[in-house]
Parts: sequence; structure tokens; C-alpha cells
Amino acid sequence: MTHRTTSAPRICPNCDGFPSVAVTLGGRDRHGHLRTITVLCPACHGTGTTPLPTHPTVTAWEVAA
Repeated sequence: MTHRTTSAPRICPNCDGFPSVAVTLGGRDRHGHLRTITVLCPACHGTGTTPLPTHPTVTAWEVAA
């Protein structure tokens, strides 16, 4: 029996698969550490992938028929 392969996850077009970044706030705290915050991609919510479409898409061949 053949094993079914799963399709590759779709990479988020907004973050290109890098969903989490550290942004510097400028300056350092009193201990000398650089102040940063972690920001997640708002489109994929920090996963780096987009869900597969659930509705079939209409192709140009179907429209012409």
C-alpha cells in the first residue's frame, strides 16, 4: 500500500515564513541591555503559514467553458 504524502504548508506572503521579529525600542535600560519587543505577523498570527483554501478556485479554463 502506498503512503499518502502531505502537501507542503503554504508560506505566509506577508512575512515570507519569518513570523516573529525582535524590534528595538531605541536605547538601553539601566543594566545596559538593549530594549526589544517581539512582534508577530498579523496575517498568520505567528505561525508563518497560511491555511489551505477550503473553497475551490475558478480557473480561466472553467470560465471560458
